[in-house]
Amino acid sequence: MHDLDLVLTLTGALSAALACGALTHRLGLSPIAGYLLAGVIVGPYTPGFEADASLARQMAELGVVLLLFGVGLHFHLDDLLAVRGTVIPGATFTCAAATAAGALVGRALGWPWPAAFVFGGTLAVASTVVMLRVLADRRALHTRAGHLAVGWLVVEDLITVAALVVLPTIGGAGEAGPAALATALGTAIVKILLLVALVAFVGGTVVPRILDAVSDTGSRELFTLAVLVVMLATAVGAARVFGVSMALGAFLAGMAVGRSDYSLRAASEALPMRDAFAVLFFVSVGMLFDPAVLLREPLAILAAVAVVLVAKPAAALVLLRLRGTPAAVALPVAAALAQVGEFSFILADLGFEAGILPRRAVGILVATAIVTVTLAPLMYGAATRLVAGRAASDADGAGPADPAARAPSHRAVVVGYGPVGECVTELLLDNGIDPTVVELNLETVRRLLAFGVRAVYGDAGRPEVLARAGVATADHLILSAAVGAEHEEIIRQARLLNPRVRILARAEHLRELPRLKRQGADDAFSGEGEVALAFTTTILGHLGATPEQIDRERARVEAAFRAG
Repeated sequence: MHDLDLVLTLTGALSAALACGALTHRLGLSPIAGYLLAGVIVGPYTPGFEADASLARQMAELGVVLLLFGVGLHFHLDDLLAVRGTVIPGATFTCAAATAAGALVGRALGWPWPAAFVFGGTLAVASTVVMLRVLADRRALHTRAGHLAVGWLVVEDLITVAALVVLPTIGGAGEAGPAALATALGTAIVKILLLVALVAFVGGTVVPRILDAVSDTGSRELFTLAVLVVMLATAVGAARVFGVSMALGAFLAGMAVGRSDYSLRAASEALPMRDAFAVLFFVSVGMLFDPAVLLREPLAILAAVAVVLVAKPAAALVLLRLRGTPAAVALPVAAALAQVGEFSFILADLGFEAGILPRRAVGILVATAIVTVTLAPLMYGAATRLVAGRAASDADGAGPADPAARAPSHRAVVVGYGPVGECVTELLLDNGIDPTVVELNLETVRRLLAFGVRAVYGDAGRPEVLARAGVATADHLILSAAVGAEHEEIIRQARLLNPRVRILARAEHLRELPRLKRQGADDAFSGEGEVALAFTTTILGHLGATPEQIDRERARVEAAFRAG
């Protein structure tokens, strides 16, 4: 019976999430709002199907671990250091301001200071998922505003990770007096430092060797399994041995894998369950929401929404302008911060489990999240339109202070570095075009990087890999390997990232050319066709045809090849 409950809960939760997520996406809103709504629908406070809340929360715990592992994978000190002068003080100031404002709301509701500050903390951190989606949809990830917003997120995430570590200690020792609390905090800090040192050592020595050995087998399944084992072993070890949360262990495991050459492949291939379990996390949070809270707590919800939509963006905007950031950059960054998401719920969930945060606060937070996640894309769009006419050039023209934000004048992405890919790459370099090679052979990638050629290790069918390769700003995408079955997904993902990119695809057989053109390739070439064309023109030359006749026949044959 327990197995049936598990299947029913999983099926019902994911089905509701699919329907509600598709609806919100069609309305131009974040799917997270749909997932939260799905949790309300399958929760105990609405009629109809009721999912097992305890089972949903158990599955959602894995989603939390996977989310934190993903954050650790993408955390790069270099990216943070590039904008550290703005985002470190900015994120710290805005988090403190939003936490203080939220704490005042909590005190006004009659909660003790610990609960009030935890509630304020849940309102202080923006959603990584929502912000990246908003920036990607507006093609702003590679602008100055995009770099600042992502750096801001990294600092907020680190602040929240620290809060996740400290919160259980406060909940367990808060009643024993300041001395006991200080002792508990000191012990926790020592344990964390030991854990970080151990993970750094293991991540720099043991993990790369494990992944090297597994990668050499050529098995994608074994590689996926190896990364998941590293993640779960670190998370469980952190909880069992060092007494910290599994979320922190997963974050550190992500950082360890992220330091290796396998970071991008791990992010694109080894986390196929991440999105599904992350969805279950949002659904489980939605199940805690009682719609009646809208009638019981309208003023509390309005106050919390005001903190997220007004107080936090205003604090960010003031600090950015004081540091000389142009309005065309500062206003979109501030607007992108006006929402709460996954880390808010993780913090609230831990606060509730520690007995600090009342259930009433969780209902208010879910209502706040639904409103802010729904309005975040609209606010960002309004902010960009507001400054577009007056200072859009500042947002793009901030490039001189940030060379990474500028794309070269002519760029191409070459998928595959076999004989054809190698030849194409050399010709591009010889003609002043900047190529980026996407390749699944790690030694090839290392060799290219050593010679100063841009290269990315990973599967080009994954959107993360194409994004890292720079397809969003590339002029051409060249599929140099004749693997037609995989071309369709690569072309589809590339079109989503950059509808204007010109795609050149290679096929093994002539009959595959029409299919590649239907899939979205601008030009398609076949080895069979090119050899036949070479034979034909050579024969015509020996028979005495003029150059004009040969060119005319070549054009006719090429047109026939293109038409299939």
